[in-house]
Amino acid sequence: MKGNKNDHRDAEAIVEAASRPTMRYVSPKTVEQQDIQSVFRVREGLVTTKTKMMNQVRGLLSEYECVIPLGFEALKRELPKLFDRKINNELSDLMKNLIETQYELVMTLENKIDACDATLKNIVKHDERCKRLMDIEGVGVITAAAIIALAGNGAGFKNGRHFAAFIGLVPKQYSSGNKQRLLGISKRGDEYVRRMLIHGARSAILASKAKKDKRSLWIQGIVEKRGMNVAAVALANKNARIAMSLLLSEESYKKSA
Repeated sequence: MKGNKNDHRDAEAIVEAASRPTMRYVSPKTVEQQDIQSVFRVREGLVTTKTKMMNQVRGLLSEYECVIPLGFEALKRELPKLFDRKINNELSDLMKNLIETQYELVMTLENKIDACDATLKNIVKHDERCKRLMDIEGVGVITAAAIIALAGNGAGFKNGRHFAAFIGLVPKQYSSGNKQRLLGISKRGDEYVRRMLIHGARSAILASKAKKDKRSLWIQGIVEKRGMNVAAVALANKNARIAMSLLLSEESYKKSA
C-alpha cells in the first residue's frame, strides 16, 4: 500500500491487482437484476419508515397511559378507537388529530409495501429460476427474488460454497502458526440476502419438527446439539449452496426422502 491517495496511484493499484492470477472479480449486474434490487431497496426503506412511525405513535400514547400491544395488526385495530371523536377518552382534540394523521401515514406506507410485494410476486411468477429456488424448504418469494437480484444466473460463482462465503454464511478464520481457529460467521456481502435466508431457515426448522425425512432429521439433530440459532445459520448456509447449485446446473430441486 502506498500512502497519499491520488488518481495515478489508484490506477497503478488497479493494474497491479488485475495482474494477480487468483484475483476475484465482481460480475456486473444486468438491468433486470438492478430493477429487482431497486424494488427491494424501496421496500426496505418503506418498512423501516413504517416501523419508526409505529414506535413513535406507541411512545407518544404511552405518555397518556395508552398502551398498545406490539404488532401492526394491534396498532391498526386500536388506533381508530383512540382518535374517534364519538368515543370519550383522555386524549385532547389536538392529540387525536396527530394520532389520526400518523395512522393515515402508516396505512399509506403499508399499501406501498403491499404494492412492492405484488411486484416481487409478479417477477417470481414469470421467472423460471425463482420457481426452482422456491422448491427449497425455507426459500420463499422474497428470498428467491433477492438471490436472483444478487447472483443472477450464478455465472459469477464457481460453486455453492463460494456463494455462501460471498454472503457471509461461513466461519470467519483467525488462524496462524498452524493453528486453525474458526469464529462465528463472517457476515460479509449482502446483509439482506443473508437475513432472508436465516429467517426462512427458522421457518423451515419449525416445520421440520413433524417430519421424518433425512433433511428434517439432520436439522433436528443440530437443534438438539447446538440450539436454534446455530441450526438456523447452518440451514441457511445449506440453502444458499443448494440455491447456487440449482442456478449453475439449471436443474430442479430434488427433495430428500
